[in-house]
Amino acid sequence: MTVPDYTRQCLFIGGRWIVPHSTDTRPVYEAATGELLGTAPLADADDIDTAVCAARAAFDSGPWPSMPVAERAAMLRAWAAELDRRGDFTAELVTRENGMPSAVSRGSNVSVPVALLHRYADLIESGRLEEVRPSARGATIVRRAPVGVVAAIVPWNFPQLIAMAKIAPALAAGCTVVVKPSPETALDAYVLADAAEAVGLPDGVVNIVPAERDASAALVAHPGVDKVSFTGSTGAGRHIGEVCGRLLRPVTLELGGKSASIVLDDADLDVFAAQLATTSFINNGQACVLHSRILAPRALYEEVVRTVAETARSLVVGNPLEPDVTCGPMVSQAHRDRVLGYIEAARVSGARLVTGGQALDGAGWFVEPTVFADVDPRSRLAQDEVFGPVVAVIPYENLDDAVAIANDNPYGLAGTVWTRDEDRGVEVARRIRTGTFGVNYYQMDLGAPFGGTKSSGLGRELGPEGLDAFVEYQSIYVESRERKVGA
Repeated sequence: MTVPDYTRQCLFIGGRWIVPHSTDTRPVYEAATGELLGTAPLADADDIDTAVCAARAAFDSGPWPSMPVAERAAMLRAWAAELDRRGDFTAELVTRENGMPSAVSRGSNVSVPVALLHRYADLIESGRLEEVRPSARGATIVRRAPVGVVAAIVPWNFPQLIAMAKIAPALAAGCTVVVKPSPETALDAYVLADAAEAVGLPDGVVNIVPAERDASAALVAHPGVDKVSFTGSTGAGRHIGEVCGRLLRPVTLELGGKSASIVLDDADLDVFAAQLATTSFINNGQACVLHSRILAPRALYEEVVRTVAETARSLVVGNPLEPDVTCGPMVSQAHRDRVLGYIEAARVSGARLVTGGQALDGAGWFVEPTVFADVDPRSRLAQDEVFGPVVAVIPYENLDDAVAIANDNPYGLAGTVWTRDEDRGVEVARRIRTGTFGVNYYQMDLGAPFGGTKSSGLGRELGPEGLDAFVEYQSIYVESRERKVGA
């Protein structure tokens, strides 16, 4: 099969296609074959400055922040329709870039971003941005004013979903954005620009600038940026947080995870098994919410190990463009080697390898779905984010022990509990230090806040709270008690 050439040569800045100041480019390879998909330009600090200035001008003197809410919502819906129309192209491109199975790609790279644009369009039309409250003297108009120019820094694993989780609420609030996609998936970010241009989003409202680390640092520290929203590694997040703290700049950090899946002694293992492919192996293990620690009681331990291993062996590994494939490759050779390094470290530590543990021969960057048992809760495999199809099964003695093991980790992003008693499951959930948690299933809710505790980050995305992340409050004191919103 001939690989299409997805090469791009320009940056999308100020509503125009701009030849970059930098001559650097980044080759993007197909994860399943290692073949070249195309190249993308890489912005340097001068290009970043041009993009921020365009976003600044669009916010300070352009129509977007002052546009009537109904018109802004209509434009978001039009953009959503245009992205949906391009959905097959986008889903296939992301699958080629990062190895995401095609069955997952259409939903996460098309359906969810489209839904987010509609949700935030609906939310701002509901009156979320302004209200009038009675006061002792008269009334107070409480405005949720747009924070300004937003730097949206996006990773490679769910590129369209994560980008839109930032862009949709930011634009709905009236902000303008500079999107910095990951170089590994720089090509699919241009679909956002193509669709924005097609529907006539005002110049400078959305700007797309792929960049490596130095230029990304210039974006974070740029004096024209009012807010940073970052998804990526905890190490990079700490650095960004330090910069934003020094600048007193608002920042949202959605970082890593090492979530625990707690099987209670009354769990229905058929229900648990039916969800495992999603909770513990989704997107080839390349997901921050992955439940890569499975905690099982001694009485059920070997049965749980067997169930997890059977699920791992049942995954269909292969080219993710094939509809029956449920586990594709790692995004790059470097990342595959990193995952294999964790597997080798687990072997050396004395953990019991139950299944998998090898790279697959041939083209592409594949790792067998891998399960280790008898894992020490303090080992690297149990503590670090591997970001691959590698699961650790850990025994526990009683419920208090399970809660202690689940919480004894630097991360706190997701998790699940498995029990026939939902009330018992909810009580367990209340004891786990994590931003999201499921009882007998795990599925992100677009209408509820998403984010982590501890080293998993700061702030929340999605839901109404996701809109609040891109506003600053202004109180206007007036004497009229009967004043209407917007009057």
